[in-house]
Amino acid sequence: MNILILNWRDPKNPKSGGAEVVTMEHAKAWVKAGHDVTWLTSQFSKSKKQEIINGVNIVRRGNFITVYLYAPLFYLFSGNKFDVVIDEIHGLPFFTPIYVRIPKIAFIHEVAGEIWDYMLPYPINKIGKFLESFYFKLYKNTKFWTDAKSTIVELDKYGINKKNCIAIPCPAKSKPVSSLPVKEKKPTFIFVSRVVKMKGIEEVIKAFFNILKTLKDGQLWIVGDGDKKYLEYLKTTMNTYTISSKVKFFGKVTEEKKLELMRKSHLLLHASRKEGWGLVVIEAASQGTPSVVYNVSGLRDSVKNGKTGVVLSENTSVEMARQAIRLFNSEEEYSRIQINALEWSKSLSWEKATQQSLKLIE
Repeated sequence: MNILILNWRDPKNPKSGGAEVVTMEHAKAWVKAGHDVTWLTSQFSKSKKQEIINGVNIVRRGNFITVYLYAPLFYLFSGNKFDVVIDEIHGLPFFTPIYVRIPKIAFIHEVAGEIWDYMLPYPINKIGKFLESFYFKLYKNTKFWTDAKSTIVELDKYGINKKNCIAIPCPAKSKPVSSLPVKEKKPTFIFVSRVVKMKGIEEVIKAFFNILKTLKDGQLWIVGDGDKKYLEYLKTTMNTYTISSKVKFFGKVTEEKKLELMRKSHLLLHASRKEGWGLVVIEAASQGTPSVVYNVSGLRDSVKNGKTGVVLSENTSVEMARQAIRLFNSEEEYSRIQINALEWSKSLSWEKATQQSLKLIE
């Protein structure tokens, strides 16, 4: 088949994230199965207009906004005869039900909802929320593909029939460790994500401030980049808390370095407002590191509460600190959860996931 993926970013985009990693893994498998895959996306500084990555034809047009306008033009006039279209939704869809008359799949990682309020100012956030409630009506007869079952529950609330939805869990790209790793001597906690407000970094910093009241020699590692002004704000906040000497910003690091830091950490802390799945949780688990997370869509799917980590009963920094301290101090429970997390990561494989997506598109 000839498959078209519409996504606002591709894996080489500096702002790409877990969604692009997941999409590429599936696209690679489709190519390997004999299908042709084209990925229409936006341009970025010094990007090529077209290139082949892992056998996938990447075509870049416009910016992260105007690519939505290029999409129907490319689909209708590129000269390609496509058999199926993957309409990847990040806040806004590509509105394919209006102009695509062949089979299409809406690939959504999370229903944005309150994320609009965290990422965009008024009145753009209100407009985004309104459009979201509108476009789901447009997609009511479209097949939906997502990462987590909790997202299907949300889609159902927006009028998307559960029977039209499929959840395919996301494995980690990282190879699981063969044995449990040696941890840092000091209590070490790690946050791995884009450093933006909606990812809950401020909540993690507050939690760490409370952790230090008990684990006085603790340290927090923050891995990932973000807006410079926001990073400076966070550093100023930590000076106010007088914990800056205990916190280290690593910025964006290589995959190898990220996994090394995960292996050395005792716990990953994640306080995101919402996730499509929580890929970093599975990555950390593959390195023998459990997670303590907020009880939100995606994270409650990627962490099995009490088995592979802790899903908080109350989404507060105080409760996150309490559970992190409790788990760190309970050697027997920590060891059990650590082993379970590693086994959970091993049970998820890209072979299984891509077999599901191949069945879906075929």
